[in-house]
Amino acid sequence: MSATRSIMIGDIRVSYVPDGLVQMHPRWLGGAAAQDFAAGTDCLDGEGYLAGSVGGLLVENGDRRMLIDAGFGGNRVPAHLMPDGLGQIEGGRLVEGLRELGVAPGGIEVVAFTHLHDDHIGWAVRGPADREVFAGAQFFAGEAEWRWWSGAVDPRRAQVLGRRMNPAADGREVFPGVTAWSTPGHTPGHTSYVVESGGQRLIAFGDVLHSPIQFADPRWGSANDFDRTQAVASRQAVIAELSDEKVTGFGGHFADVVFGSLPDNTGTRLRWQPVDATD
Repeated sequence: MSATRSIMIGDIRVSYVPDGLVQMHPRWLGGAAAQDFAAGTDCLDGEGYLAGSVGGLLVENGDRRMLIDAGFGGNRVPAHLMPDGLGQIEGGRLVEGLRELGVAPGGIEVVAFTHLHDDHIGWAVRGPADREVFAGAQFFAGEAEWRWWSGAVDPRRAQVLGRRMNPAADGREVFPGVTAWSTPGHTPGHTSYVVESGGQRLIAFGDVLHSPIQFADPRWGSANDFDRTQAVASRQAVIAELSDEKVTGFGGHFADVVFGSLPDNTGTRLRWQPVDATD
């Protein structure tokens, strides 16, 4: 299972905080073409699934802290209960990971969600003994995202998230040095977050991309994308930004290579280059 790891973006420290794992079969992303391509990479586990992770990104600007996405929580769903193309998914480690980094969950000021799927809001909805984990935090999500989900989620979830929810409008600074970027498609209001300091940028792109294999063909999207045309457009926009040498990407589902870049964008198939990080 992945470990915590950190890099610096200018004066801002960003740390991947793992919560657990998720298995994704290549056909879930791009059918036979993605399956054939993945077979020639080191992205597959022993069962033929893409090695995937769930977790969050801790952002520390001075003595202030925010979290982008909140993992799956203390939940586990076995493979036989998942839709075709997905294997098991489990969480449970995020709070422990924060404490390993010396961060008390109650000291998080902001929790910003890329979108409101269960594997991104877990610890914000329910913690141990039903206690709120991020009791002092304000929440942010795309306005279209909240509007779409708030009528469909269970009443308790809507109550917990809704009373502290704020709109992450495109271009809004949700935390010092962190700006929302609307990247819809996977869900109606999917939002990426741009961390910027000292002339450097990091893009936390959520589920715009689920696996490094998608850089080879941006048309490969997840089977549960809400709007596939929009999802491809958002993928292409993120990839264009990552082609800047001063930009680092954060892929929360990318297992052991969550931080990376696209150093060579001249070929027909782009390759994700992991960025060195401290454990």
